[in-house]
Amino acid sequence: MNRFCVAFACVACFSILLTPTADTTAGDWSQFRGPQADGVASSGDYPTKWSDTENVRWSVALPQPGNGSPIVVNGNVFVCSVEDSKGLARSLICFDADNGHQRWSRTVTLAEEMPTHKTNPYAGSTPACDGSRVVVWHATGGLHAYDMDGGPLWSRDLGEFRHMWGYGSSPVIVGDRVILNSGPGKQVFVAAFDVESGETLWRHDEPVPGDGERNAEGKYMGTWSTPVPIERDGRQLAIVAMHQRILALDVETGDIIWFFRVTSDRGDLAYSSPMIEGDLCVFNAGFKGPTMAFEMNGRGDITENQRWRIEGNPQSIGTGIMRDGFVYRVGAGPNLIDCLDAKTGETVWQERNKAAFWGSVAVAGQTAYATDQSGTTIVFRLSPDEFTPIAECPLNDSSNATPALAGGRIYLRTNRKLWCVE
Repeated sequence: MNRFCVAFACVACFSILLTPTADTTAGDWSQFRGPQADGVASSGDYPTKWSDTENVRWSVALPQPGNGSPIVVNGNVFVCSVEDSKGLARSLICFDADNGHQRWSRTVTLAEEMPTHKTNPYAGSTPACDGSRVVVWHATGGLHAYDMDGGPLWSRDLGEFRHMWGYGSSPVIVGDRVILNSGPGKQVFVAAFDVESGETLWRHDEPVPGDGERNAEGKYMGTWSTPVPIERDGRQLAIVAMHQRILALDVETGDIIWFFRVTSDRGDLAYSSPMIEGDLCVFNAGFKGPTMAFEMNGRGDITENQRWRIEGNPQSIGTGIMRDGFVYRVGAGPNLIDCLDAKTGETVWQERNKAAFWGSVAVAGQTAYATDQSGTTIVFRLSPDEFTPIAECPLNDSSNATPALAGGRIYLRTNRKLWCVE
């Protein structure tokens, strides 16, 4: 039974025609955390100073608050929103990247209100685009693909996804496949879909101990982590943090190449994505759980490859950056920006911020951008020597999203607006 209906009548700006291309262009920010889903911009110089009244190219109002981040492909900005406070109507909206004019909007309508947390108002996912089509995940509202003009290509009803904290994982496109972590609930899976047809190519169901919200011990559980694609030995892998282990899945076949067990007294929670450099993977468990590092070598159970583990970390909602052997993180409580030695886990430096961070870190060259919950983007230099601030850029509106860096501009989502600064 379909849990949603799809509306295709909500189109704006018919005079603007889009020309689809076969792939994305250099400098695009095509999915959550950028073209490689690692938080790194592919090219370009980016602004380091702005406010809600300075260096703003444009801003547009959004229908409702949401935690999903914008992406930018071929002159289009795509972002998710809901149309009502109950999250029954969930939309993908396309804007002109140059002037902020709305090009089109596509909405699915749910038959029943789903639970969520007040800090996660339904539009928690970020779309992904390969230059010919854009894919969006609305959880119980389904997985959908549209062409660059907003024309419907395919839709998949994958079931009900019910969790008291809502959903927040995002699809990523790897070659001809859409890789999706379904997120929290009674059914939890990672699956690959044909990007052209939406056909399920493989699906791995992860065991759910408990009721999907609490594990067998009564502690919180769930995964909101977005897959990270990497290449190893000529094989494309998707590295995915589930609620009890990190998986390396063969993108072609869905086979589990290896897994690393994650245990925490705080519960089975994966909010952020793994950070990867070379063969080293660093992961922050949710709810102030442990941070751990391990070598991504071997097959099967590689938990013995753990290099270090540190308990009692700041709350990690967003994902940091690992660069040149150091990890740079932003915290959701306490409000810390810190740097760790990736070889040992030792804290090299830390700085307290005025507000907490829910968004992930984005990087261009050696410059990092992290937007806090007050809507201020902290710009700092990646350096293990000391915290090196460059600027604080306020938009005076709360935000839980991640900046998108594309074509020398930065696109930011706050609760009330979508912004372009330059």
